[in-house]
Amino acid sequence: MNISKVSKLTGISAKTIRYYESIDLMPEPARADNGYRDYCERDVEILRFIQSARKMGFPLKDVGNLLELWQDKNRASRDVRELAKRHIDEVENRIKELEGIRDTLKNLVDCCHGDDRPDCPILNSFLKEDSCGCAETTE
Repeated sequence: MNISKVSKLTGISAKTIRYYESIDLMPEPARADNGYRDYCERDVEILRFIQSARKMGFPLKDVGNLLELWQDKNRASRDVRELAKRHIDEVENRIKELEGIRDTLKNLVDCCHGDDRPDCPILNSFLKEDSCGCAETTE
């Protein structure tokens, strides 16, 4: 099947599929007589695997490792588990980071008058190293 059909089946753009091939995340498919890529069901399965891992937030490097483990029938599940545990740590760190961003934004929104005045603590905070506090604004 051609790349357009694979794209429709997986919801992954043709450009992204080509990118995955270019970084060796998935094997380059066979070529038809006309030179076009000719994908098989296994290619679709690999793309769905990649897509699922990406939806879980795994970076491409880890997706490659997961693919290798998935394709290795002699794999040790502890290897997969360790990779997943490391990813959980990264996700938890990212959540803490996002919570900090949310808290800062909430504070800035609370400090913003939200009226016709041009002075805005939200915009002003982007110029400061420490953008967590409210500076009293003059009217």
